[in-house]
Amino acid sequence: MSAWNKTLTAAGITDPELRRDYGTQRRAVRQYRRSAYLACRVLLPPAVLPHVVAATAVMHHGDVLLDSGPKPERAVAWAAWERRVRSALETGTSDDPLIRTLLHTVSSYPRHREVVESYLTTAAAELEFDGFATEADYQAYVDAYSLPAFLPIAGLLGPESDTDGRFRAGCRTLIDGSQRLDFVNDLAEDLREGHPGIPAETLKHFSVTVEDLEAGRASDGLRSLVEHEVERARTDLRSGREVLALMPAPHRPMVSALIEIELMTAEAVLARGTGVLRGSASPSTAGTLRLLFSARRAAVRAQR
Repeated sequence: MSAWNKTLTAAGITDPELRRDYGTQRRAVRQYRRSAYLACRVLLPPAVLPHVVAATAVMHHGDVLLDSGPKPERAVAWAAWERRVRSALETGTSDDPLIRTLLHTVSSYPRHREVVESYLTTAAAELEFDGFATEADYQAYVDAYSLPAFLPIAGLLGPESDTDGRFRAGCRTLIDGSQRLDFVNDLAEDLREGHPGIPAETLKHFSVTVEDLEAGRASDGLRSLVEHEVERARTDLRSGREVLALMPAPHRPMVSALIEIELMTAEAVLARGTGVLRGSASPSTAGTLRLLFSARRAAVRAQR
């Protein structure tokens, strides 16, 4: 029996069709989120791994619908998808392999349903994204879109209940740092799409204009801007480590590793500096692998 088949069995997924459905999502996630998938594969307990894979696949599919093509087409595609998911949650059935995995994960983790429904309610906020005038606009986006899109994955790894809201608050800090880092790292791509994710007031503070950015002008102001945004992102990512203490112990190594990969990405962005106008930066594959397998060894020692 393959390692993946053993993982499905450990997660209680025995129906042949459902096993194929989860396998389809695994292949997709492995393709577009290779580092994150490897972290999950190496560090997560088998019983939860397929469910995290399914939630990641659902969130990615939503992102693609919300981000791809002209706005009217995106709006229609998202509305159709939302109706299909809501109908499936109501009836418990679907002819879509991706939605079938979501339904099974919701049945295995009933608390997951609430965060999925919250995501469906707020995700259309991404359709309205056209850049930010102020930092407050950016923070509103994190509340309306980034956090609700993060919680269906994070919630599978968190505590059984979050009555005091500490876990949600910690996730909010983490995703703020991750989203800010993404926006500075993806500056070149966002400029091509016509809406940089760095607030206009922040650009103005560093004497940088969108016209400068579109023209590829590397300036001292841009360098300072990149350093400023990356430092703010790192501060939140480090503070977000507080969620680890709120998680079941077996889930902590993977989440800790993902935070460290984000911090390694931040270092790569700093090293790229004004070069973010030419493309995004990422940590070295060798460095990422060293981190993951070191974390794996530490997790194994902790279990002895």
